[in-house]
Amino acid sequence: MIRKLAKFAFVPALALTVAACGGNEPKGETASGSGGSSSKPGLRVLMQYGQFDPNQDYTAKVISEKTGYSVSYEMLPAENADEALNLLVINKEPYDVMKLNATQFFNLASSGALEPLDDLIDRLGPNIRQAIAPASWESATLDGKIYGIPETGAGIAISEELVVRQDWLDELGLKMPTNTDELYGVLKAFKEKKHVIPLTGSKDAVSSLLGDIAAAFGVTTDWVDVNGTLVHQVETEEMKAFLAYMNKLYSEGLLDIELPLNTNAKAIEKFSSGQAAMFKIAWYNSPATINALTANFPDARVSLVPFLKDKSGKASVYAVSGTSWYAVVPKFSKHKEDAVRFLDAKLQKDNFKEIAIGKEGVHHEVRDGNYYPILPAFNDDLNNASVFMTGVDEANYPAYWQARVRKDPILQSYFENIQANAEGLIVTDPLAPAPPIPEVARNKLNLMQLQLDYMINFIAGAEPLSNYGAFLEKWREQGGAEMTEGANNWYKTAKSK
Repeated sequence: MIRKLAKFAFVPALALTVAACGGNEPKGETASGSGGSSSKPGLRVLMQYGQFDPNQDYTAKVISEKTGYSVSYEMLPAENADEALNLLVINKEPYDVMKLNATQFFNLASSGALEPLDDLIDRLGPNIRQAIAPASWESATLDGKIYGIPETGAGIAISEELVVRQDWLDELGLKMPTNTDELYGVLKAFKEKKHVIPLTGSKDAVSSLLGDIAAAFGVTTDWVDVNGTLVHQVETEEMKAFLAYMNKLYSEGLLDIELPLNTNAKAIEKFSSGQAAMFKIAWYNSPATINALTANFPDARVSLVPFLKDKSGKASVYAVSGTSWYAVVPKFSKHKEDAVRFLDAKLQKDNFKEIAIGKEGVHHEVRDGNYYPILPAFNDDLNNASVFMTGVDEANYPAYWQARVRKDPILQSYFENIQANAEGLIVTDPLAPAPPIPEVARNKLNLMQLQLDYMINFIAGAEPLSNYGAFLEKWREQGGAEMTEGANNWYKTAKSK
């Protein structure tokens, strides 16, 4: 991969590079694609970092063929990407399209570095308007103007669910737990009669500690609407009740005592090696987990634990939703109209389908109305397809995307069973449709780490729950109060529309 050092007007002591894989400027003469012509200008597209050469990728070639545009792809560096992006903007590097995360999008849109797209999309983007749902535009709108095409991903899906050694449940004559009281009894039996770690987990992220058990206490979304006002989950009594329960499990040896040290990989290892009876499995890790368990214990049987019910007998599960990426046109683009035409051509229905899952009969096939990959062509050619997306056909992409989970029977089984178990139980965050909120953007990461550290300490008993009020004061002082104010300013405005 060739690296090109961008020439900046001002460069600090930090050496920042932008990957210009292939190193070629876009050519004005292009092969004619869908509606393409040789008069179309070459375009420059800035992408997020990836460990491949985008200019040599199969998907890049399909995009040029379908849109009629010759494209030179460049990437932000793996480290210090935000700093590199800021310097590119200062230098007015003439990119025509950029793919940005939420923080990058807000910083550039609010500083006037992005072209408002309302008029351009209205005139040149009929496929964009058809592909993107009206509700999705809220996340890309600042001060009443659209500054990017929101990319919402493959729709709402649940990633994780508790899994248990079914053979051990049967051996001990235990029923599948349906609530936290029953779960406590099952874990206690595993400890006393199987002499294993009843429940293991990891400290990798706040989401690693939450999930099925937290939801049974009412802790699901980051933000909760309390009488029209957003309250963060750490400021709820439900969070304290959840932590008290987890501390009880930990102090009685029912929760892995090495939880404060475990990575997700370590938790998988403990379950697959027979050291632990339960843990939270992710569908995307299921083949490695189940194959390792079967290799160690050929007769082992496992089952997903249905999402636990709360005291009222209702189960719920949190699903991440909202916008993942933004495709934008910088103010300093030399080809703004062509940039929008290019983005629009990518979202033409047939073009998008081929970009997403390739050619039927070559990369995928349709069986019973579902899309299945044809291997190895699907993996060989389409492994990086999602990286090239700049908005998705929101109505159809979830169905296309599921071809990716049908590459392996275990992967498919866990994905589909977890979704089936979650049907009718899903809740989403009230802040999900919001555009990037500056008070949230500048505080969220630090506050998540503070929350994670304290949650681990409260669970493990290193910090008594009687100190929860002191934690909240620190959380508010270190940005929680500001973040809550910013979240509510948007929420109340959005509700009044």
